Amino acid sequence: MTDKIEKTDAQWQALLAEKGAEPVAFEVTRHAATERPFTGKYEDHYAEGTYRCICCDAELFDSSTKFDAGCGWPSFSEEIQTGAIEEHVDTSHGRVRTETVCASCGAHLGHVFEDGPAPTGLRYCMNSASLDFKPR
Repeated sequence: MTDKIEKTDAQWQALLAEKGAEPVAFEVTRHAATERPFTGKYEDHYAEGTYRCICCDAELFDSSTKFDAGCGWPSFSEEIQTGAIEEHVDTSHGRVRTETVCASCGAHLGHVFEDGPAPTGLRYCMNSASLDFKPR
């Protein structure tokens, strides 16, 4: 992978505003905030296409891997290609989870859990505010 895309907070804020991102997108992607469950625009969205990073437009998930986990956030069973997403240990809030970030720009996306459907058994639980959607 090439070097990560880096910008100042002001540059990320301007870029997200230019894209018309949700107001919480900056706090979610650059400061690992979480949108409230059942409030994101992609939680109940099932059109065919590609979900991309709202910050850098990197492809993250194909719609064919999206499923209703009932958790209130868009959930996917696998990344679009190996290496699109990086994982980090997250020990915030008194528990151990696996944080997911965009491999291209480091944007916080959400977390991955090992309670998803076969064949991967994974549930990538993402914030809608960290995603953009490109229809097929």
